[in-house]
Formats: sequence, C-alpha cells, structure tokens
Amino acid sequence: MLTMKAGPSRSPVTTNDQAQSYPLPQAHFYSVEYPGYVRLASVPQAIRNLGGPSSLESAFKRGASKSETLVELKFRIDDSFVHPIPGEVVANNSVILKVTRKKRKKTVGLEWNESRQYEHIGDFKAEAVGVLHKTVRFRSMVDFQYQPDPDDPISRLRSAMHDMDVQAITSYRIPPEKEEYRIMVQPQSSNTESVLAAPIAMNLDPQLMNQGVNPAVSSANQGFRSNLRLFPPPIFSRQSIAQSYNFKGNPASIVSTVVNEETGEEKKRLINRMRWKGYGPATIAFSDANAPDKPPANVEAVRDQVDQKILKKLDELFAQRPIWTRASLFNQVSATIAKEIHNSKVILPLVCFVFHDGPWRDTLVRLGYDPRKGPEGRLYQRLYFRNANHPINRPSVATRRQERATAAAAVSLSTDPDKEEVKTSHVFDGVNLTKETAAFQLCDITDPMLKEMIEDPDDVREACDERDGWYSTHALERIKAVLRLKFFSLLDGRPATEEECQAVLEQAESESSKTVASSRNAKLRLGKHNMAKGAMRPEEAAAFRLRAALDREKKVPTQR
Repeated sequence: MLTMKAGPSRSPVTTNDQAQSYPLPQAHFYSVEYPGYVRLASVPQAIRNLGGPSSLESAFKRGASKSETLVELKFRIDDSFVHPIPGEVVANNSVILKVTRKKRKKTVGLEWNESRQYEHIGDFKAEAVGVLHKTVRFRSMVDFQYQPDPDDPISRLRSAMHDMDVQAITSYRIPPEKEEYRIMVQPQSSNTESVLAAPIAMNLDPQLMNQGVNPAVSSANQGFRSNLRLFPPPIFSRQSIAQSYNFKGNPASIVSTVVNEETGEEKKRLINRMRWKGYGPATIAFSDANAPDKPPANVEAVRDQVDQKILKKLDELFAQRPIWTRASLFNQVSATIAKEIHNSKVILPLVCFVFHDGPWRDTLVRLGYDPRKGPEGRLYQRLYFRNANHPINRPSVATRRQERATAAAAVSLSTDPDKEEVKTSHVFDGVNLTKETAAFQLCDITDPMLKEMIEDPDDVREACDERDGWYSTHALERIKAVLRLKFFSLLDGRPATEEECQAVLEQAESESSKTVASSRNAKLRLGKHNMAKGAMRPEEAAAFRLRAALDREKKVPTQR
C-alpha cells in the first residue's frame, strides 16, 4: 500500500506495514449545507430560517415521510410573501473529523522555504468524532421573489391571518377599486437621489432603481411607479433547473382607450384581442316560458365573418325540419361542410338553440320554434339509451388520430369532396344497424311497427310533459321497449321476431299503473339525467348484463 512519509519532501514510499485500525465512535451527526455565511453567533438565526429545531428534528428522524424530509429555508421569516428555498434530506456515510493544530512558539502560520513551497509549521492531529448519516442539501433553483407594499390592505390582512388577529380579520373591508395603476412619486431630494423608495437595500443597477435618469428615456415615465397592487402566488415557477426564457410580448395584445363616464378621463389599457369570447348556442331549460327567436348578441355581432353559403344551407335544412340532432344534421351535408360547422363555434348558434333537459334534450332547435306549443313537435322527441354491453373505455388518442387521418384521406381521394352523400346513420329501420349507440329522433325511425305506434294520434297528451313530452307515459314506454328490443337484437346479429315484440308489449301492459306512477313521482332536478333519454331501469340493465354474460359463455368452447 501507499503511505505518506512525514517531512518536507512529501515523497511516497512503499512499505509492507499494515495501517493501524481505529474504531469509529458511536456518535451520530446530521448536517445542513446552508447556502450562506454562518458564524458562531448567527447559528440560532440560521436554525430559525430553516423552520426551527422541530422542523429539523422531523426531517432527520428515522422513517420520516417524503413531505417531512422537505426542509424550507426562508431568509426573511417575518415576511409572509417570501417564497422559501426547498431543500431535501439525502443519505450520507461520511466520517466527522476533528482536526487540531499545536502551534510552535515564535513561528508564523506559514513560512517560505528554499524550495519555494509553503510549509505548515506545527503539529496536526486528526480525531474521528462520529459518523454523518444524513445531510440537508439545497440544490434546487430559488423561486422568484416579489415583495408587495407592506401597507396595502391585502398585506395587512395576510399578516393578520398569519398572526391569528381575529379583530383585524373581522374588521377588514374590501377597498374600492380606483383604477389608478400608475401613481406619481415625489423625489426625495433635489439631487440625483432615487425617486423611488426601495423596500430592501440591494446592490442593483441604478437605472433599475430609477437612479441616474437616462436622457433617452421619455420624461413622461419619470417620477411614476406602478400601483397594480400585484400579490405573489404561492409559487412562480415549477422548474427546478434554469432554462432559457426568451420573453416575447403577446402579439395579440393591443392598446385600447377607455373613457371614464363620470370624469371623462381617458385611460389606455392592454387587452387581448384573441381572448375567448364564449360563443355558443342559446341554451334553455324545459321550464323556461319562451324559446329564443334570435342568437346571442356576441354571436350576432360576428355574423358577417362566417361562410354565408354554409349559413344559407343550414337555413334551408331548418326550414325543411325544425329540429335536428347533430348526427342527422351532419348527414345532410358534405364532409367538408360538416368539418367547417364542427370547427366553427359561431355557425350553429346563428340558426338554432338547445334544450339541456326534457324530451328534446341535446337537439338543435330552429330559432323561434317551440316544440312545446303544439303536438306536432312530438315527432322530433329524442330517445337515447346506451349499450350496456359496449366497452366504456374510450380508444386511445393515437387510435382516434389515426381514424381521423383515414377519414380525411378518404375525403381527399374522392372525386368530389364537396358532394353531399346520402348517409343514414341517424335512421333506424329495424333491419340495418350502423352504430352501437342508440340516439334517434322519433321522426327518423322508419320501422313499420314502431312508426305506427309513433304516429298513433290516440296516445297524444293535451299538455306537454317534462319527461314524456306529448306522449302518454304508457305509449312512450311501449315505444321504448320495442325500440330497445329491436336495437339490441340487431347487435346480437339477428332481427327481432314478431313474437318477441308482442311478448315485450304484453310485459309492458302487465305492469301496474301504480308502479309506473311511483317511478314518475320523483321531482326532476334541473340539468340532471332523466328517463326522457330512454335509459333502462336499474333492474332491467342488471338483467340484460347478466343475459349478455351468459350468452358470451355459451359461445366460448369448453376446454378439456
């Protein structure tokens, strides 16, 4: 092994002697790599900045959780708006050495020898005093710091909440907003001293503190300071390492002039011209008295910005039929127009409104038309029920993107992408099935048996009902039962027989009126799911899922 021979030459020599072993002391130590200068007199202040002895004790204890091992350092513990510096406890296996030096008399700490090398004069002694197991290190980037005005009412309220001053908290009142976001500051003296009072003494560029006025700067910006009263959030940056910022102004921001109606004073503000304006169709509840006859004001203001040909096409479609579902409406136009309508948030609100509950829930209704006023609106009622055997998990994002790309490629390869093809995915004829989710308007059901039941005038109510619309409860239940049977039979790969339909109707007939009434007495809550959508009862849904599971087991061959 290599050993170091004592003496000025410092030359290594080879020896066969084994190094002497020393036992390690049993004392355990913990350390903090404090990011600052700490003297012996400032140790108590440094511990207070770290949260106090209790915080360090919790961080160093055995079995501490991840949240407990997070140590936060605050250089100004009395300021509630200071963002702390995060530190973490890491494992360590170092040995603590106590090094002492015995000085010789009449010597200086260092001497210059003939070989022009420094030599330490004195005897050194190293002694192991313990083992260091854990260390607090501060390696993360410090968050941005911002100090608001301490005399602001919000600052005082925050201090009162920190000190649990109940009287100050209960006496707080929101001050009126004067909209004075830039106020003048009187200079402190006639010389070139600062015109702004710095809250904290820092070594900053004088120009950053408005000291040493630059002649190139306009005089209109001299003697003013910001009065935005901005208060810092709990955290500014989530980045733990420094990154290039490359700040650029928002190109959508423009200067707008606002006139105060009381004083007539003009003020300039920056506004975002690309901000979200909340375009959407007018939405009403079934309980609302009147149906809207014109689009919202913000939608009407941008009527000239949409494609007038598409708008004219929609007006023609709503003149032929006052109520559509989105699927049935998109089936009447080409893929290019359907995509434009889907991407635009303004086209549909210009021609229709929406019910968010009741028999016409989620349908597009022509402006000015109210299906609650006459029984002819019953043909446009919507029935919806979900396939209980259909997987609930949505396809992945990659799968949906691939499907959209395939559909776009098919449109681009067609001879005439603007041609309006005949699509029947919204129609139910009892024979063909084009989708696995049933959402049909009654006028789009062409099955002979169902169509006869839908157009029967004997089952029409005198007044429109919130749940059943213009149909009696008994008639609508019969329509739902047959539609559900025919739909799920097609999902199983076969059409429903006449005998099965008659059995379903007899079962619906056998239900007592008391049971039906008890299920209808519950008060519908506004905007919530209701049976007008055609959902199965819970016991029927459970029975259907059980039957589907048994059918799947029958199809799987038994393995021996």
